[in-house]
Amino acid sequence: MEASGVVIEVGPEVSSCKVGDVVAYAGHPVGAYTEEQVLPAERVVQVPPSVDPKIAAAILFKGLTAHILLRQVFKVGPGHTILCHAAVGGVGTLACQWANALGATVIGTVSTKEKAILAKENGCHHVIIYTEENFVDRVMEITSGKGVDAVYDSVGKDTFKGSLACIKNCGYLVLFGMASGEPEITFKDLNKKSVIFTVPGIFFYTENRHNLAAASEEVFSYVEKGVFRVQVNQYPLSQAIQAHLDLQNRKTTGSIVLVPDN
Repeated sequence: MEASGVVIEVGPEVSSCKVGDVVAYAGHPVGAYTEEQVLPAERVVQVPPSVDPKIAAAILFKGLTAHILLRQVFKVGPGHTILCHAAVGGVGTLACQWANALGATVIGTVSTKEKAILAKENGCHHVIIYTEENFVDRVMEITSGKGVDAVYDSVGKDTFKGSLACIKNCGYLVLFGMASGEPEITFKDLNKKSVIFTVPGIFFYTENRHNLAAASEEVFSYVEKGVFRVQVNQYPLSQAIQAHLDLQNRKTTGSIVLVPDN
């Protein structure tokens, strides 16, 4: 659902790009695992010359997601404290760096000591290894019992109750993935602290062409400025199966890019 490449042909009414342009897209249509792809012009954005196409492929979907999380759902800024689960995943890596650049205090959760080092390098002020300590207790310790302004949770079922416990009154719980399954949630859970709960979808926030282009430009500008430290795991397209296995077995950090063999 995301890719970058060189335009080799355009339709007669297309004016937003031309043959030879380097472009990228994120979202529908499905079908990026291929050497050539036909795309609707309104879903394609220009990749600046200073941005490596592999970086563009690795960052656009996650970058747009991070933009939605930090700049639209809840506008993170100085004085805020956030908790980001899976801090060294594709979205987590960018979200933590971005939130740090925006002046927020960033708490990240990871599964290993090795990933904790990466999380620190990617902008986390505090890193919690959830396999070794209770992340709720640590968050409350870090925040002196106040809790965080927002939790960004892509894990779902396994972390949801703990995420709720970490939020301050009237804080935000942003669920943007369910890696461990769909969480059980009740009105009582949310009402206890008057929590604002949302499940943002990238398609709804980028449906408008202007919004898509503006958000993409902002994402790429952070690449150009060096704010984003983008880690790419590169596999040949023919080894897509192995890439999925490595992802499933938590052998990767950052983003995976598949490159056509030829």
